[in-house]
Amino acid sequence: MKDKIIKKATDMFLKLGFKSVTMDDIACEMCISKKTIYKYFSNKEALIEEGTEVVHQKIHAMMDEVMAQNHNAIAENFQMREMFKQMFQSFDQSPAYQLKKHYPEIYQKMMANEIEDCSHMFRQNIEKGIAEGLYRKETDIEAAVKFYYTLIFSINENTMLEKDAYELELKALEYHTRAIATPEGIIELEKHLLSII
Repeated sequence: MKDKIIKKATDMFLKLGFKSVTMDDIACEMCISKKTIYKYFSNKEALIEEGTEVVHQKIHAMMDEVMAQNHNAIAENFQMREMFKQMFQSFDQSPAYQLKKHYPEIYQKMMANEIEDCSHMFRQNIEKGIAEGLYRKETDIEAAVKFYYTLIFSINENTMLEKDAYELELKALEYHTRAIATPEGIIELEKHLLSII
């Protein structure tokens, strides 16, 4: 039952907004009493916190799947972008923006985990791209990782509409790739940019 509540509540939070969905709404949607929800969660914040953790796990399982497909480093980044599009395209408002605005403590906790995981993934991607000759050998990996996640997270937490965030993320991905790509990497990047248009 607890997992069902988390799943339903998280879907509602993401679609309708963290602030606007009440415990009554969740109970009504699930045809259960509010008391049943409170049996598992002391308050709405506790439910949101567990929900964001479930989303976090889901995202990382999907990222692992993309990485297991063994694309080249540049194609991998475009595949990741496509995965996020599939996951978040039904939302008008950016979930990260909402969470930061209404539940900053939960947001900060989530971001600490995300930064650690994403840094690891970005680092692996850059090392892979250098080995493939798509990124320059002399790339300062740590600086590139930091620049890229700062850009991506800043876009997500400061852009209200998911559609706008998605478009800005593409520009950030292009910016990041051009900064570290070899001539071969630029050719690969252009190929992917053309396929989007």
